[in-house]
Amino acid sequence: MKTIDSKIEKISIYYFSGTGNSRNVAVWVSEIAAENGVECRLVNIAQIDRLNIAKPDPEDLVIFISPVHGFNYPPVMLHFIARFPKGRNRVVLMNTRAGMLIGKFVTPGATGIAFYISSLLLKLKGYGIQAIFPVNLPSNWISVHPGLNARTVSYIHKNERRRVKTFTRKILGGGSYFKALLEFYDILLLPIAVLYYLVGRFMIAKTYYASSRCNNCGLCIKECPVKAIIKVDNRPFWTFRCESCMRCMGNCPKKAIEVGHGFIIGFVMLFSSVLIGLFYKYFGLWFFEIENETVKQIVEPVVFLTLLELWYRVVHYLNRYRLLERVVVFTSLTKYKFWGRRYKALKPESIDDIDD
Repeated sequence: MKTIDSKIEKISIYYFSGTGNSRNVAVWVSEIAAENGVECRLVNIAQIDRLNIAKPDPEDLVIFISPVHGFNYPPVMLHFIARFPKGRNRVVLMNTRAGMLIGKFVTPGATGIAFYISSLLLKLKGYGIQAIFPVNLPSNWISVHPGLNARTVSYIHKNERRRVKTFTRKILGGGSYFKALLEFYDILLLPIAVLYYLVGRFMIAKTYYASSRCNNCGLCIKECPVKAIIKVDNRPFWTFRCESCMRCMGNCPKKAIEVGHGFIIGFVMLFSSVLIGLFYKYFGLWFFEIENETVKQIVEPVVFLTLLELWYRVVHYLNRYRLLERVVVFTSLTKYKFWGRRYKALKPESIDDIDD
């Protein structure tokens, strides 16, 4: 393959990956860098000290790659960028977002505010943004939609690898890329992104549980990139640190991890119809006296998440009883074949074997 006259000599890639999409993008970029004699350093931010981040070489092109969660970078990447040392390097921002397939057309996911927020943080630190580039790899979020079939996953991988490699050659030659800014509708997703960051991610973290298929192998606990899974009552227990990266579901050898659609819907109905009413009746009269809507909007999510934690612990405890565990399992969409296909990104070396 013909090489380009690269204006970049070194690249530092910082990535976060749950089921492998962002890792694959990092690998594809590094492959093109190697073809052109560009030194490339890959850093999985889940495996380093994210509080004391080493400053990259001043001549490095710095690339950040992460999935989109709730129309923003997940907190682990967002906080990493916020703590990143000041510098003057050129920066490329990339993400992996929920690609789907219609015929042979890969439909784009939504980036939301991921590029806007991270660009602002980095500009304030002195960095220059050279390019932003979304990658439409398959969505793994079977919490909210059915899993994709093998044909769709394979086709999207091969299509998006071509796009990533073309883009990488462009930036290695010193080119810029900002076409993603034409997706101006992304900014309209700001309210959802904020709600996800403040409440939604914690709620989704409390939807995961291990069914009776679990053999306590401990793989989910060991491989969680943010150490969000612990053992309670001798079974995996998901804490509020969970990023919903889906690695645990994709890697579980017994397919024992499910999403509790039934018990979370039950909680929301109970909370909205009973619990919040009781809270205002016995503890919240002063809200009505001062008519402070801002206070209500702050306190209600706190009450919601506190009660959700209690609800989750009760369900976790009761799952030791076979009858109740079966009720929880059969009200989980991920239990059923039409919905619950587990997802792992294809290995980079296997994509060459996919037929067009």
